[in-house]
Amino acid sequence: MLINSLKTALQLIHVHPILWIFIVISFLTGSFTELAIIFSIVLLHELGHYIAATAFKWRISAIILWAFGGVMKTDEHGTRPVREEAIVILAGPFVQVLIYGLLYGISSFGIIPEYYYALIFYYNTIILLFNLLPIWPLDGGKLIFLVLTTFLTFKKAFYATIIASLAICAVIILTQILFFPFTLSSFLIWLFLIHENRKEWKYRFYVFIRFLLKRYEGGHFVRAIKPIYASSQDSFLDVLARFHREKKHTIYIEYPDKERVSVEDNECLAFYFNERPYRKTIGESFTGY
Repeated sequence: MLINSLKTALQLIHVHPILWIFIVISFLTGSFTELAIIFSIVLLHELGHYIAATAFKWRISAIILWAFGGVMKTDEHGTRPVREEAIVILAGPFVQVLIYGLLYGISSFGIIPEYYYALIFYYNTIILLFNLLPIWPLDGGKLIFLVLTTFLTFKKAFYATIIASLAICAVIILTQILFFPFTLSSFLIWLFLIHENRKEWKYRFYVFIRFLLKRYEGGHFVRAIKPIYASSQDSFLDVLARFHREKKHTIYIEYPDKERVSVEDNECLAFYFNERPYRKTIGESFTGY
């Protein structure tokens, strides 16, 4: 079972253009050994994510490797239980913790030279710390997003994560330019992360709609109940934007000239995806209730 899963994972692997640039640089600078170590650690890291995701039957379209990290392409982020997503996210760093244990065991028997032991230990630490930075789509950024979704609406949590990621990347680039020697490799990495976050920001509405659609299809896990109080003049989308992950909502619509109307969240979603009330207020949509 595990062997078949790994074979499937290897078929999904793609090398990002930025990694090809690093491969060329490694040949020109004679640092191919370092790149091979980095590539191996990143691959093992992503396989950790993949194995955990397949255990939960996630749909995975690709595993993209780039310098000091990678991305597992899946439609499941933001649509699965928080606990489940946390396990998948932490599975990558957990593999790197296992690498430390393996290094310790190997060093006891003197199987590899001290130079290579130190090199693997160094890059494993760098990649681990790098992936835990609070920047999307790194593991740290995804964990921050999960934390934010526990007390913010899904939409606000996702928007805040992307905006914070862009701000952190900008600060790091500015700090590097002002206080540290310029290196092409680090500049390309931060440029890549900014590009990824700009792309996520561009498609932020589709991420939000995917979250709503998953709830409408029944892929929603309820841990708490949270009422939503809305004015009859609020737009339909404004009300949907108040939805939280793993919370059941009863929407109470306040009318100025009649009694309050209550609607369940699944009724709202069914009305939205079937009737498409894009220009209607919530009051107009449920005036007959």
